[in-house]
Amino acid sequence: MAASWVLRRVCSTAASASDKGTRWQRLLNSRASAWCRSLLGDYKEACREVVVGAREHPLKAAVYVALLGGTYVCYRTNPDGASFQANLLEKSNELALLSPWTRSGTSDEHVQSLVKLHAEGRLRHLSLGVVSLAYVADHDPACDLYEARCSALSTPWAELPRRLLDVGFAGHWWLLDEKMKDYDINEEEFKHLAPALVATAPPSAQETERNERLHEESWKPLVMGEEMKDAVDIVVKEGAVTGERKENSA
Repeated sequence: MAASWVLRRVCSTAASASDKGTRWQRLLNSRASAWCRSLLGDYKEACREVVVGAREHPLKAAVYVALLGGTYVCYRTNPDGASFQANLLEKSNELALLSPWTRSGTSDEHVQSLVKLHAEGRLRHLSLGVVSLAYVADHDPACDLYEARCSALSTPWAELPRRLLDVGFAGHWWLLDEKMKDYDINEEEFKHLAPALVATAPPSAQETERNERLHEESWKPLVMGEEMKDAVDIVVKEGAVTGERKENSA
């Protein structure tokens, strides 16, 4: 009884193994398998051509690699809408620390207009992969007016250049940074100056540092060198001799 059971077990295992091998052979000979082998062969040939082309034209390959690397870096550093809002808040705080008579009118006007649009919910962000655009919309996204919900009345994309507010590229919002240049200088203060004073260039950083250093050194005690001490001794001795001669003559 046990021997017959073992014999049936061995026969069934062999039959399943042969059936499995047959299925594997059918899978290898199927159209899907042939398509996969053809696809892998195409990729292998393409990679081989790339390597051969890079060896034959290294300069061209270097340019392509640089372009691909630059595109990837621009994609990774492409600023988003949250970064624009954070940058706008930072610039607004920097201007708030200055007096209205000190801050630049151009910088203050540009930042205040962006802050107003942000409070109204009209700032929009559009990512193009390697570059981002900040533009103004007509309505807040939560607005339920008919003009805001009707697709026929939506703003066409042809008006995007007119509504453009800033361009984000390589981790910077360039127009906002340009407007904040010299934000602590009020241009209105220099409009009433004489032309000669307006044309005068301000002192450079090196000149300012040199003047400050000279001012600090002017407060230090005077230290005389050996030559100065000898000269002072000679003058004192001559004065003493002159005094004695006057007393003797008297």
